[in-house]
Amino acid sequence: MKIPKSSLKWVFFSCGLGLFIAAWGLQSVWLPKAKIWAAKQLVASGAAVEEEGDHAGHDHAGHDHAGHDESSSLELSPQARKNIGLTNENVRPIKLETYMRTISVPAMVVERPGQTRVKIVATMTGIITNVNIISGEAILPGRELFSLRLTHEDMVQAQASYLKTLGDLDIEEKEIKRLMKVTNNGAIAGKLLLERQYAKQKLVVDLDSQREALYLHGFSKKQVNQIATTRKLLSHHQIYAPSLSDESGDMSFSNSMIRRTSATAQPRTLSKEANTAKVLIVQELAVNKGDFVAAGDTLCILADFRSLYIQGRAFEHDAEELTIANNNKWDIEAVLENRAKHKTVIGGLKIAYLNNQVESDSRAFNFYVNLPNKVIGDVAEPNGHRYITWKFKPGQRMQLRVPVEKIEKQIVLPVDAVASAGAERYIFQENGDHFDRIPVHVIYQDQIWAVIENDGSIFPGDIVAFTGAHQMQMALNNKAGGAVDPHAGHNH
Repeated sequence: MKIPKSSLKWVFFSCGLGLFIAAWGLQSVWLPKAKIWAAKQLVASGAAVEEEGDHAGHDHAGHDHAGHDESSSLELSPQARKNIGLTNENVRPIKLETYMRTISVPAMVVERPGQTRVKIVATMTGIITNVNIISGEAILPGRELFSLRLTHEDMVQAQASYLKTLGDLDIEEKEIKRLMKVTNNGAIAGKLLLERQYAKQKLVVDLDSQREALYLHGFSKKQVNQIATTRKLLSHHQIYAPSLSDESGDMSFSNSMIRRTSATAQPRTLSKEANTAKVLIVQELAVNKGDFVAAGDTLCILADFRSLYIQGRAFEHDAEELTIANNNKWDIEAVLENRAKHKTVIGGLKIAYLNNQVESDSRAFNFYVNLPNKVIGDVAEPNGHRYITWKFKPGQRMQLRVPVEKIEKQIVLPVDAVASAGAERYIFQENGDHFDRIPVHVIYQDQIWAVIENDGSIFPGDIVAFTGAHQMQMALNNKAGGAVDPHAGHNH
């Protein structure tokens, strides 16, 4: 059976079209290998032509490595490699990566308003009899801070009224019990018993209102119950470190058992592992033992440094790019420079919020980045006091790198891997026992990274130097200039 020629043409056309589409889709696989093969063939053909040509006057010493030019090739001694940091970690294959182009913004570590500082105030008027903390100390919630001897007449009167009502209530209850026995015998009318029961209910209402008044004056439930149990006025009032709710940030005072401690008593020993995340720092201490304080006076300020903000100060025209980064939830990097000029990069940070106004004078646009903190020092003294050092502190200056553009499938190298010579940019590829200088196109460069265009000048998998490019470029320049003639100026 014969197949028509027109059908064969369509079959061949379909097969050819399918092969073309497959080759186009897989060009990232075969095209780099094809370029490498073509380069080797070109070098081989050039070497063959040179071998067939005139060899007179040509010295090929040192050209035993195919595929490189002696003027752009550099061989380094083991000592030279160590001098410029070319270790196994800094000479490795390259790969295609996604790079986030960033803008650099000056920034400073700041406190979280309403969260970092906790102000402890006197809830009653009195005299400070004990100060159980020292400035800079680390304490846990529930720790006794101050002992206050009550002197205000209102405090004494409120307790006295509460005690009087408790006594009157006891008397009414006893009278009601007596009348109930007499009434059952028919000696008196039931109306008198009913009146005494009404009087008791009135005393219960008065007692509830007086109890609430004591709460408003600053007494805890434990203290009010103590007054009711002992039937004695409280002459001292203890103030404790508050506990902070992680969910809402609400502050509540401890109602734990009242502890009377002297100023010289050793506080409870704190383990370095337990409750580090809830520790508070005595940032300011405003009173001394014997000071007279009124209700509302500041006694001390505690600080919770577990989480801080980084305040970035961008320009007004950066607001749009910052909004894009915030909407995309891109990670922010913070660069902290220490005294030794070493840069510490903190990654994985997120923008908390963008300010909704621009400063009228400086035209600065502020935004805030969440900064989780961590403890880097924890010392407990023999006297029981504990001191903690946090890594990040309010007032530290940083640089924020905010991503504004995503550059995909390019070669990303450290800036130390790229050398400059006028308009040219070079990297150094390892080739046997030497390095070949390769011209490249730098798409983008900042203080740390350089993005190299994937244009075929180098390929993924090529082994290049990740540092020392500037030093190797200088070595090539010295090599091109030639060594100084030791016989210059001498006639032999």
